Amino acid sequence: AVLLGGATALLPIFAKDILHTGPWGLGLLRAAPAAGAFAMALLLSRWPVTGRAGHVLLGAVALYGVATLVFGLSTSLALSMAALAVAGAADMVSIVIRQSLVQLDTPDDMRGRVSAVNSVFIGASNQLGEFESGATAALLGPVGSVLLGGVGTLVVAGLWLKLFPALAGRDRLVDPR
Repeated sequence: AVLLGGATALLPIFAKDILHTGPWGLGLLRAAPAAGAFAMALLLSRWPVTGRAGHVLLGAVALYGVATLVFGLSTSLALSMAALAVAGAADMVSIVIRQSLVQLDTPDDMRGRVSAVNSVFIGASNQLGEFESGATAALLGPVGSVLLGGVGTLVVAGLWLKLFPALAGRDRLVDPR
């Protein structure tokens, strides 16, 4: 989702050319995903995911895609900030579930190596996502790039639902065995 739907590299263009705001507005846009993620982290600390974890994960990825589409179509600073905050919140849900599954389902003797590889891919996906957004923006413009990323994220969520039924059907993060 971050590889396809990340719009953060394009925020300066959106702030200046689409939302017609200055550095203050750009700062608000940059902070919005973190604010959404922080709020969701607080909510998850109080009400953790206890059931339907697979569907919650894929739903969070789909919500990230929808929020990305809303951001891409918005010409309002307030709506853009709200969409980015929702994207940050959805990403937080996805991160918590994915990290939990990696830690809980990896055999003890492999956990360090799997976590290291996972961290490399997560870090690289953010950087590659920003590159993809910039390259796509050069071809389709910033709005086209963000919209393509949002649609791509929705396609990935749908494909994962079909291709990985065990993930989609995962109920609890911790296997009760």
